[in-house]
Amino acid sequence: MPTSRSPRSDDSGRPSRRPRLPQHRAGRLWLAGLLAVGTAFAGASLATAGEDGAAPAEAAPADAAPEAVTPLAEHGALEVCGTTLCGENGEPVQLRGMSTHGTQWFEHCVTEESLDVLADDWGADVIRVSTYVQEDGYETDPAYFTDVASRIIDQATERGMYVVVDWHMLTPGDPNANTELAKQFFTEITARHGDQDNLIYEIANEPNGVSWSAIRGYAEEVIPVVRAGDPDSVVIVGTRGWSSLGVSDGSDESEIVADPVNAENVMYTFHFYAASHQEGYIDTLERAADQLPIFVTEFGAEEYTGDGAHDFEFADRYLDLLAEKNISWTNWNYSDDFRSGAVFEPGTCDAGSWGDPGSLKESGVWISERIRG
Repeated sequence: MPTSRSPRSDDSGRPSRRPRLPQHRAGRLWLAGLLAVGTAFAGASLATAGEDGAAPAEAAPADAAPEAVTPLAEHGALEVCGTTLCGENGEPVQLRGMSTHGTQWFEHCVTEESLDVLADDWGADVIRVSTYVQEDGYETDPAYFTDVASRIIDQATERGMYVVVDWHMLTPGDPNANTELAKQFFTEITARHGDQDNLIYEIANEPNGVSWSAIRGYAEEVIPVVRAGDPDSVVIVGTRGWSSLGVSDGSDESEIVADPVNAENVMYTFHFYAASHQEGYIDTLERAADQLPIFVTEFGAEEYTGDGAHDFEFADRYLDLLAEKNISWTNWNYSDDFRSGAVFEPGTCDAGSWGDPGSLKESGVWISERIRG
């Protein structure tokens, strides 16, 4: 967590605000057997109804696959209910998906074809779009990186997915260093997409070297900017110690519980890398999840650098806990970076071979299976 994720090896019941999307993409909810049989019977009945001289209606093939229900079509606009996410019908929702790597380096890994793999083959509900602020990111060309984020939002929306819009501040660790840039970014994103039901806004990726009170103050300044363009949105606030709920800074969730952000529809971030963050971290998460709405927007089975050996056994302990507590998650990361935490082998994005099982690293095999459930 504390280090850059640059790819360079040398420095290594609410009404919807808009109509539902067409249900034309593959998902995990199929109505197969019953609908297919029903269609066959309906076709047979129509075929015999031509006795008045009218041409009988053509029956649909009995084995025609029914349309799938996308995550957005199923759940609609999300909101925070208690300590979890709920859909517009009030039912709890656990989103599972992937985070992009920084779009200044891996924009070419997020395309129509790669999103088809993520949405259709893997069955992901959500994608996190990581717009780095520094490290050759947003601050170098705000208009360009806003356009990139907006393009990915549009493509994910076409597939009925949710999108976490990640303001990926990391260095410097104080989010207040980039408050004006954050306001500019979220003003533009909400102007373009604020009428949609599928956006979630992560306003501070991994605050570090800064107090919780400073993070909370930043959140209470930026959230009104987001809400000006998207009044009903869910907003995710980063936590102290690289979004460890304070554990990496020698603290814990109690400071947030005692002094939460003064806003509605807010969640708090927890990040973990299973090979590095073990008993003390998972214990804190388990306690915090009973008191705070948590969204795990970044994690891996490897070390906190996004590289190194995997601890899949401990990572599965985390995922079991997230399922038990109904905590949504996005895994780091959907790219072909050389590090072990990237899901694709280097060269996959240039080759466009996202759908080839041979293009998956060990981490990609593991997480794609967990997303599929």
